[in-house]
Amino acid sequence: MSRSDTRPNILFITADQQRGDCYGFRGRKVQTPHLDLLASEGTSLETVVTPCVVCQPARASILTGLLPRTHGVHDNGIDLDPELGEKGFAGSLSAAGYHTAKIGKAHFSTYHVFEETGRPESIPGSAKVPPGWRGPYMGFDHAELVLVGHNWWLPEQPPRGLAYEEWYYSDGRGEMKNKLLWESVRDHKGAPQVWSSKLPVAWHNSTWIADRAIDYLKRDHDQPFCLWVSFPDPHHPFDAPEPWASLHRPEDVDLPEHRSRDFSKRPWWHQAACESEIPSEHAEIRQKYSRMPELSDDHLREVIANTYGQIALIDHSVGRILTALEEQGLADNTYIVYTADHGDWLGDHGLVLKGPMPFEGLLNVRAIVKGPDVPVGAVKDQPLSTLDLGATFMDWAGVESLMPIHGKSMRDVISGDGTRDGALSEWELLPGRVGVGLSLRTVRSRTAKLTMDLKSGAGEMYDLTSDPAELDNIFDDPAHAALRDKLTAILMSRPDDMRPNQTPVGMA
Repeated sequence: MSRSDTRPNILFITADQQRGDCYGFRGRKVQTPHLDLLASEGTSLETVVTPCVVCQPARASILTGLLPRTHGVHDNGIDLDPELGEKGFAGSLSAAGYHTAKIGKAHFSTYHVFEETGRPESIPGSAKVPPGWRGPYMGFDHAELVLVGHNWWLPEQPPRGLAYEEWYYSDGRGEMKNKLLWESVRDHKGAPQVWSSKLPVAWHNSTWIADRAIDYLKRDHDQPFCLWVSFPDPHHPFDAPEPWASLHRPEDVDLPEHRSRDFSKRPWWHQAACESEIPSEHAEIRQKYSRMPELSDDHLREVIANTYGQIALIDHSVGRILTALEEQGLADNTYIVYTADHGDWLGDHGLVLKGPMPFEGLLNVRAIVKGPDVPVGAVKDQPLSTLDLGATFMDWAGVESLMPIHGKSMRDVISGDGTRDGALSEWELLPGRVGVGLSLRTVRSRTAKLTMDLKSGAGEMYDLTSDPAELDNIFDDPAHAALRDKLTAILMSRPDDMRPNQTPVGMA
């Protein structure tokens, strides 16, 4: 390709587990000045459903444009088939002359495996990756990856680990950094998984990811590029480094209005997911790490304040990246998208983290879009999905997908008056996470939402216009039978191309 190729660049930025409402411009008390500016200069998409409310299936869907039961990663701990991954939007763009790059967290394969899988993203498999490996990977021509990135675990020491870990230990200060990483500057009243990390910000993975993205943007681009920048935060543990951890005072953060558990109004699996015994081989990590107890207001304030600190550091990093884009003269011909793989309950209904209760804070990640034909200051509320992103990228680029996909370009909605009936999400949930197996299907329309467990037939439905807090489950209410029939028809319109259930190779 030559510089005469004027096709647009694509800069795709994601956070991990950031709620769709956790932005200053959307009314939360979190400092996100750069993302607020991006929204004011572009379009805010207010209804963007994640195809699955946990990480691996959601990320596989973003890459492939397929629903989880079709690409096969229907729960965490299942690896994406490379033959599918390489035909996703990155591979499709690369085949058409784009340079494609992935910087940060990928999580297309399982980290914590039961037995060796040989995947670069598995912890034991990473030890077999040659030093200095930078891809190609899953259709990306260039890959600078963080392995795991959540500091419940220390960064893997080489020869394990990937590009970030290789850099982290390269100055011989790894032991010192690890000690600082797990030390807290101040007391957080015993709030679970919360500390103000002493690790200097310069060594944090959010900073490293921004640094590597800026370096990529400063290269001599002789072809259009698609760069996916992927931050591992604001995921638990809530360990923002100082001074970001102290940017939002716990006493000042906004608490959810409804923050008590009420299982009496919910389908059976809500209580089962919180109280069922977890299989012994999974129990310790689930109880300590991924099943959060109901929190007091004081503890919830600590969690939210530190989450806001993690988001603010990402916002600062995004500002640095966008400044570099402008300095390189690339901004006018680049589409920018910011979103997340999934959200976090963050106290809604007495819940924190994620699981099989697809309340809006978890399901609706929303998005910000800016680019050559994107309206300035617009707000769109049509129900979209992050599995539509790849189709949108390819539409902007004028590129055909290497395989049939479920995703549909958002361009008619973003830049015009396009409409959608609904967006789908699904999770074939294995018992290892919460102690029960479920076959969950969700449909989100512009004004309502329905979720069913296809195994038991139980469900929940909410009219989000009259009941935005999702307090009144009207699934079995005869007065709303017409709405239920309408949403069920959309739910059942899912293409009949599901793979058989897969066997997990690890935890996540």
